[in-house]
Amino acid sequence: MKVLALVVLLLGLCGQAFAQDRAAVEQQFRSWLEQEIWPRARSKGVGRETFETAFTGVSLNWDLPDLVPPGTKKRTPQRQRQAEFGSPGKYFNRGSIDGATSVGKQMAARHAAALSAAERMTGVPGRIILAIWGRESGYGRVKIPHDVFEVLGTKGFMSTRAEYFRDELIAALQIAEAGHAPTGAMKSSWAGALGQPQFMPSSFLKYAADGNGDGHADIWRSEADTIASIARYLQKHGWKNGRDWGFEVSVPATVSCTLEGPDQGRKIRVWEAMGIARVSGRAFPDHERRAEGYLLMPAGRNGPAFIVTPNFYVLKDYNMSDLYALFVGHVGDRIAYGVGDFTARWGAVGGLRRSDVAAMQRALEAMGHDVGGADGLAGYKTRRSIGRWQEATGQAATCFPEAKMKAALGR
Repeated sequence: MKVLALVVLLLGLCGQAFAQDRAAVEQQFRSWLEQEIWPRARSKGVGRETFETAFTGVSLNWDLPDLVPPGTKKRTPQRQRQAEFGSPGKYFNRGSIDGATSVGKQMAARHAAALSAAERMTGVPGRIILAIWGRESGYGRVKIPHDVFEVLGTKGFMSTRAEYFRDELIAALQIAEAGHAPTGAMKSSWAGALGQPQFMPSSFLKYAADGNGDGHADIWRSEADTIASIARYLQKHGWKNGRDWGFEVSVPATVSCTLEGPDQGRKIRVWEAMGIARVSGRAFPDHERRAEGYLLMPAGRNGPAFIVTPNFYVLKDYNMSDLYALFVGHVGDRIAYGVGDFTARWGAVGGLRRSDVAAMQRALEAMGHDVGGADGLAGYKTRRSIGRWQEATGQAATCFPEAKMKAALGR
């Protein structure tokens, strides 16, 4: 009993110390707002009333990911937070694909005029706009839970990308000062993204558009403005009018998966001459054959393969994920053309932590490979570096991190 009582006492003391530590950090946060954020906000035209209203009742949100409280060191997250770190196929689950497609078809009919107007103005196809809208906010139906000033305040004060979030916090205060958002609408994702298109505040200031002609860019309540804003974002990021986003293809064993990436582009007719063909059996369109394309193998040899165009990388500018861009392109095609699932199946890969992938990346870097940084993300540079290591060691290249590699790479 004495031992149990001692344990309880120690736990209680630890809990009190933890609470005191948090209270001290909260005080630092309030000082930081006044000393660093307020002067920057004021210089951007934000009034004191707007500033005080924004932070009334706001405290640090300790449940947000990737926080680095004062006095601690930055660490590689142990748990995966995005689909890329598990099986890529999970990103394309039946419910997400079918839901985005079926509602997207309804929205295509309901908002045909706004979609046509946006496409005429920007060259961005309506099906692509719809797919992004569906992925970002379920066509405006998904509840957006967080106070944007709590999220951006917390992450600007103590996160792995603090300076980025400080800039976004200032932009959010500018939005509030200008009165763009309806009362109570400054809600965001855990990353600070706003409204139906889930724009970061700086993106709202740059790309939000008035689609219904009322003189306002309202991405919270107006479907026409949401459509126009997504289209303008893609246009300003370089969408090439007349080109598709990409095509699912078969890649023969004679073509190495290490040829993946936007820095290894070839004319599509050259890929075709190497034996790469559309899985549909149809020829590549003539105008696409004459233009550059890039090999994309998001699961290496363990899943579908694609020849993508520069527009695919414009979609990645919206969300820096191969799987996100692939989802958008695929759902857009399902909405407009009624296509089915990818022909190739996703393999049973994944199940790794970001720290596992980061360890592999560090091992590959030590060998001279460019993995794009040891961040625990299995991007194209990491995938093809794995393939190059496999080929150099006499293995068949699969170009994707697998658990069995941990013994040779980083463990």
